[in-house]
Formats: sequence, structure tokens, C-alpha cells
Amino acid sequence: MHRVIISSAAVALWLGSLNLAHADVSPSETPQIAMAVIDFDYVDTSGEAKDQTDEHEKRLDAFMSALRQDLAASGKYKIVAAACHPDACRVGRSSLADLQTAAREAGAKILLMGGIHKLSTLVQWAKVLAIDVDTNAVTFDRLLTFRGDTDSAWKRGEDFIVSEITAPAAREPKPAVKLAVFDFELEDFSPGAAVTKGSAEDALQLGRVTDEARRLISQSGRYDLIDVGGADGEPVKSHDLRQCNGCDAAIALKLGADQSMVGIVTRITRTDYAVTYRIRDARTGAVIAVEQTDLRIGADYSWNRGAAWLIKNRLLKDQEQP
Repeated sequence: MHRVIISSAAVALWLGSLNLAHADVSPSETPQIAMAVIDFDYVDTSGEAKDQTDEHEKRLDAFMSALRQDLAASGKYKIVAAACHPDACRVGRSSLADLQTAAREAGAKILLMGGIHKLSTLVQWAKVLAIDVDTNAVTFDRLLTFRGDTDSAWKRGEDFIVSEITAPAAREPKPAVKLAVFDFELEDFSPGAAVTKGSAEDALQLGRVTDEARRLISQSGRYDLIDVGGADGEPVKSHDLRQCNGCDAAIALKLGADQSMVGIVTRITRTDYAVTYRIRDARTGAVIAVEQTDLRIGADYSWNRGAAWLIKNRLLKDQEQP
């Protein structure tokens, strides 16, 4: 087993940089599909005093062995060994092209890889991705958590991964939701708000937070962003959609959207902020979701950081727990 370790997040970023089309579906059900399973990477940021490197190497070896055996035992996959040259295949060290070539030369149709990240004594994350080596399509993409760092905990995680990959039927991908993301608005309760109202710096930061939110939402593939540039109405022009009693829904519907999003940055003091988003059904005006995060001892340039956390960990969060 190789000793190089990278986080599961790094695995996702590495693949994401290749502009692959994500599809949250299980691999094809055709019997005996040849699959190359690359050893997962492992990283421990739990901060525990005890050095558990040897234990984790043994558990990861057992995990990978069981994963290959159980996938083969399902009858759906023929597990083949991919060999990179001159060094062994390694996620993050070998390019995706090299891994695909190695998998293809081994006769594989699917390349399976992933990583496990230990966050604390009780929580570990596993990122698992499967790629069609011929089309570059990501055919399986899961981020799951499993509790504990024992042999039985690792086995539960492995069993769950196998059950997800070998599910009897692939789920039809949901069509992207047409979402109108309006410009983020500033709600200022800080001392001196009247003096700084409408400042160019505030407008600049609101533009940045809006751009970051739209970028993350668009990249997720779950939403089809609707251009709000043609939206009319005084609340849009004055950036008061947060106070228009849900009029954003009707405006979004007129633009052809399924849902509307209004983002709000609330300034409590010059260093304390909150970032909120509210999503409504464009047809009914009903509130679908409201989420908020606080920024303590921050500054206006941190608004987009708060929005990014909120989008990733609330709107786009998709984790399973075995």
C-alpha cells in the first residue's frame, strides 16, 4: 500500500478541475462490468495524541481488500488490477489520463477511487467516485460519514459503499431546478449605518458575495441559474427584495424560474455579521428554505466566505450516514 495520503476533498478538487460532468447515479447495471479499484487515500486531522499510522494502514488495507471482494461477489463487476508506469497508480500523483489509460489497458470500463478523512475520534468522511474511462463521465459520486475508528466501524462504512454502488436500480437524475439568484442585499443595523448607506465599498463586497454564491450553485449541477438582469420592479432596483413580502417569487416566475433566492448580509456591528439566504417556490411563493450563518470578528471582505460556507454546507450538502 502506498504511503502518500491526500484528503478526500483534494480528490474531489482534482477531479473537478478536469470539468467532468457529474451525475449522481449508480454505475451501469450490466453484469460483469470490468472495474479498476484504486487504493483509497487516507488522512487524519483528528489531532489525537496517539500515533495510529500503523493501525490505519492495516484498516485501509483490509477495507480495500473487502471492497474489491464484495464488489466482485455482487456479480455485477469484474475487478481488474490497473498498473501505472513507472510508479504505482496514485490519486493526486498520477494524472487522471494516466489512471484511465492504466484502467483501459487492464480492460476496465469503470475506474473507482476515493479517500477517507478522519475529522475527529468519532467521525470519518469517505469520498467515493467512479468514472467511465471511455467517456470521462462521473457515474457515481458519494460523500458519506461513518462513526468511529474501529474494525467494525470501517466494515460498516465499506458495506454501505458496496450497497450504494451495487444498488438494484440506478436513480434517475433529477432535472436541474431553475433558480433565480437575486443580488445579495445589505441590512445594516450598525452604528453609523445612515452615514455609510449606499457606499461603493459595500456595493463592491455585495457584488463579490453574489458572484461567489452563483458560482458555487452553478458548479453543483443541481441548479440552472436564470438570468435576473432583465428583472424589473422597484424592490429589485432598490435592493429591497428582502422586505417585499415574497414578491421575489413572482418576479422569478416571470423570468421562467422554478425558485427564487434572496441573499442578505446583516451588519450588526463593524465586525459582526450574519449571512442569510431565503428560497421560495416561484409558483406559490411558499418559503422552501431559510439558512443563516454568523461571521464574528470579521470584516466586509469575509462576506463571500460566509456565503460560500452557507451554500456548501446547507444548500448543497449531500451526505449519507451508514
